[in-house]
Amino acid sequence: MPVLDYEPMVFAPRAGAAAPLSTIQEEVLELKRVRRAVILAHNYQVDEIQRVADYVGDSLGLSYHAQAAQADVILFCGVHFMAETAKIVNPGRTVLLPDLNAGCSLSDSCPAERLAAHKAAHPEAYVVAYINCSAGVKALSDVICTSGNAVKIVNRVPADREILFVPDQNLGQWVAQQTGRAMKLWPGSCYAHVQFTVRALEKVRAKFPGAPVVAHPECVQAVRDLADEVCSTELMVKFARENPAQEIIVLTESGMLHRLRREVPGKTFIAGPTDSCACNDCRFMKMNTIEKVRDALKNLVPVIEVPEPIRSAALIPIQRMLDWSKT
Repeated sequence: MPVLDYEPMVFAPRAGAAAPLSTIQEEVLELKRVRRAVILAHNYQVDEIQRVADYVGDSLGLSYHAQAAQADVILFCGVHFMAETAKIVNPGRTVLLPDLNAGCSLSDSCPAERLAAHKAAHPEAYVVAYINCSAGVKALSDVICTSGNAVKIVNRVPADREILFVPDQNLGQWVAQQTGRAMKLWPGSCYAHVQFTVRALEKVRAKFPGAPVVAHPECVQAVRDLADEVCSTELMVKFARENPAQEIIVLTESGMLHRLRREVPGKTFIAGPTDSCACNDCRFMKMNTIEKVRDALKNLVPVIEVPEPIRSAALIPIQRMLDWSKT
């Protein structure tokens, strides 16, 4: 039986009430009140940030909350394309990102100029863009999707249209399998999710033989095929609540386990390891810290701006996604 070269990261059930907030977290909450701000945080943020956020969720839920926000300031704790999306759907608000260098390897794999060149050569293509892309790519797309609604969105695309799915080839491959739609796939991937391997998964399963595996669709197919469930981060919460297992192996960015532990407190969650690490952190998501959150609210920088021609063009496919997701 294979043995792990390191101990996996285990998020055991919480013992008693959550720890009190730190001084800096209390300072953030006071600054939020003074600035009339709302804090939106992605599931992959550190626990310190998640605990002071008004909403923690996946890209779809964050998009709805960003659009509905009535606060003067939206502090978006995630990566750059997420903050851009908030500005696109709610341009009248000041949108802050704690660290402007919090980018995304997946977004970077599909520069807007390359997609524009492809569209010029293939004008018949119907572009379905995963939300993990820049505002410029969104502006060139026909509809946006998230991992949580991608199957639904692709099923709404007219059957006679040829689909180009950008930028994540692994999510696109999974969606094609779920829908039966033939799609051209852009050769992009999330550097963090492709680090999950069959070898690492088999090792952690040997240590926790009764634990089901839930995997994000950005994982490679060989890993997805071994999972008991493949779904978005939001649906991981539902899976954890409904599955009778007391231990669950989670193959996505490690920040998700903080939310799972809070919302499904009676269970143990095991972070999916890679071949070299006991968990899988996204270096970009982890650029945001509670100190940077405080400083952003204190100084009202860094501010996210999107040029109006790009913003208005990008809003069309985003709004199409939001509308299609409701029906």
